[in-house]
Order: sequence, then structure tokens, then C-alpha cells
Amino acid sequence: MTRFKKFGLIAAPALALVALSGCTTGFKADVARFQQLPAPAGQSYTIVADNPQLAGGLEFAHYADMVGQRLAQTGYVPASDPARADLIVRVAYDVDNGREKVRSTGGGFGPGWGPGWGGRFGYGGYWGRPWGYGFYDPWLFGGAGYNDVSSYTVYTSDLSMKIDRAADNRRLFEGKASAQSLSNKLTYLIPNLIDAMFTNFPGQNGESVKITLPPEKKG
Repeated sequence: MTRFKKFGLIAAPALALVALSGCTTGFKADVARFQQLPAPAGQSYTIVADNPQLAGGLEFAHYADMVGQRLAQTGYVPASDPARADLIVRVAYDVDNGREKVRSTGGGFGPGWGPGWGGRFGYGGYWGRPWGYGFYDPWLFGGAGYNDVSSYTVYTSDLSMKIDRAADNRRLFEGKASAQSLSNKLTYLIPNLIDAMFTNFPGQNGESVKITLPPEKKG
């Protein structure tokens, strides 16, 4: 017997659903930062879109305001005249069209239990062959010959931020925050990626850190 269902509708197994939905661990984000920023001492800043397609929109202005609030908390001040700002902050963000993943129980969690997650954050070890031997309950999976297949879409979102010194265009900071999740809503993802970017900002030069984004609230 073979069944094919979309991720949100599959009935079993419960353990897989919890892990994929992020109900207990949330979504993972990677943050890479390179910086030579001097200690904040009231330097003024202006925020511009690093992607021309984002420039001038209300959406970008909303997220730029969030970035500005975090910069102000760090010790910088918004420039009253953008043309005379000490720092130029370039921001861009995006979420891709997603990649569909297919998972099959194949009668249990034994060897070869489906194609695996294969994501950048190491989930492949959980869903793929290295782990998961020996778990099989014929009552849970409907007995011998049961084959349950599900599909779900994984989206990759990115936020980049660059800071240049306006006087000589010298690059002082480069950062990128990336996450994979089951949500493609920018209104949810970008604020979380901004929080990730500013965790222990500006960080150590050349560092790469992992943070956990809270799961999307339903309803």
C-alpha cells in the first residue's frame, strides 16, 4: 500500500512531524560576519537598499527602520542629512522559491528510509542513513508492505548587511544571515534574520555562528 500526502496532512510518524515543523527546536540560522568597525561613538548612519529592486518601497523602509533601531541600540545615530552620514549601511534580503522534499517511511525508520533532508544545517544525519536504525512498529505503520510518502517545501531566506565609511568608501562590516524553514513569509523571516544579525553585534571578525529562530506562530 502506498500513500502520498502533503507534509501538513500526513498522519504518521509523529516524531518526524515534530522535527520537520520545528515545534520543539525552532528554525536554524547561520550568521557570518567580517568586521573592522571602530567602537560606536555616536557616528551617524543612513540605510540604503543594496538591491535596486528593493529601493523606494514601503516594505524596504519597514525593514530598514528595524535595522536602524538595532543600530541605535548599539550606539549609532540616524543622520539628519543622509548626504552627510558617517556610515552608509547597505541592506538586502530575499527568499527563494523553495525546494520540494520527498520523504518515505518505507515501513519504518530502518536503513534507506527515504531521501533525507540534506539541508545545510546538518539535518541529513537525522533523516538519512547514518541514524535511525531499528525503529519499527507494525501497528504504527500499518503492518508489512506499508509505504507512506510525504512532500514538503523548504525555503531559504537571506539577509545581507554591509557598512561603509562614507568619507572614503572603506568597507567596515559585511554580514549575512541565512535560514532554511517551511515558511516563505518575509514578514516573519526578515525580522528574525535581523535579530540574528545583531546578536552580539558586530561580533568577531571572520566568525560564523548559529542561532535558533522561533517557530512561526499559527493562527
